[in-house]
Amino acid sequence: MHVIAPVSRPLARIVDGLPDAIDAVAVAAADTHGFLRRQWFAAAIESYGGVPRTMLVERDGYATIALPLIGLGPALFGLGQVPGCYWPFRSGPAAETADHQDFAALLAEAAQAVRGFRLGPVYDDDPLLVGLLPAAAAAGWRALPRFIADSYLLDMAALRAEGGWPRNSTLRKNRYGEKHLATLGEPDWSFVHGGGWTDAVFDGLAAIEAASWIAARTDGGDAKFTDTGHGRFWRSVARDPALADMMWAAVLRMDGEPAAFSFDLNAGTLKYAIANSYDTRFARHSPGKLLYYRNLVRGLSDGIDRVDWGAGDSGYKRMIGATPGPAIRDWLFLRPGLPALAGRLLAARWARSGHRPAPEPGPDDE
Repeated sequence: MHVIAPVSRPLARIVDGLPDAIDAVAVAAADTHGFLRRQWFAAAIESYGGVPRTMLVERDGYATIALPLIGLGPALFGLGQVPGCYWPFRSGPAAETADHQDFAALLAEAAQAVRGFRLGPVYDDDPLLVGLLPAAAAAGWRALPRFIADSYLLDMAALRAEGGWPRNSTLRKNRYGEKHLATLGEPDWSFVHGGGWTDAVFDGLAAIEAASWIAARTDGGDAKFTDTGHGRFWRSVARDPALADMMWAAVLRMDGEPAAFSFDLNAGTLKYAIANSYDTRFARHSPGKLLYYRNLVRGLSDGIDRVDWGAGDSGYKRMIGATPGPAIRDWLFLRPGLPALAGRLLAARWARSGHRPAPEPGPDDE
């Protein structure tokens, strides 16, 4: 009997749309990237537009890398970008077993479809980025980075091992704050995840944002749950039960009405802190602070030991105990030939379009 030898080298192909194989890759990826499932990208297409194609790498019948792309800029440029939202980052899933050959195959196939593609913003330690950079250098692609921000990480397990976290003094202050908050109404603290994601819950989170500083001081475009913000995206994401289980919200209600929330994405033992908001009527008693401490303590008891706070507003993050983590950058990968040559001229301009790293605070700034 003729036996077909197993395929020991990776095979890459371009698939129109978003294949189910994306979910298989996400399951085989690191826990921190397990949320990069098909519905994550489908929600982005539904909410923000685009016609997707997926660069898929397979080895021995198993998908090892999935890179969904939509158009970037005018079609004549032939550029693509990863669909998604910026929370926590824009990337594609890569199996933990993916090696240099897999990433090389991905780039070889991508070169048939686009002149270049944008990956990011992503963290410096993103598995897809880490695998692509040496493969790109070996194949003559040009990779152009631009700095976006520093991330901040809270290692709760390490802080607790060092002598207790949160500190008893912090817990006493919080109990005092909760006592004063209760003078404004009856507080109710609860948590939402999995099957608890209903339209009523999403409506409540949107109502909090509508009554928050976001609505008062901005155009509301960055709100996560309103119709004018990104509400459509998160409602669509929650249609995947696996993603709904990762989505987590701590909610404070006052006299039954939504007053504050802390929204996260739990990925294994890592919690991505995505958004916090509160009704400004209760600002005097710091409901957001009280809520996220409750949320973090609950997370610790549930097996969460690290929190990724992302970028921005390092003051309160440092106060909690967070420290700088990997930098967040945007990358433009340009295929060999004229696009890579053009990248030599574009590199400085691309870098300047990002942000400058924030200076480390001095002793008087803490």
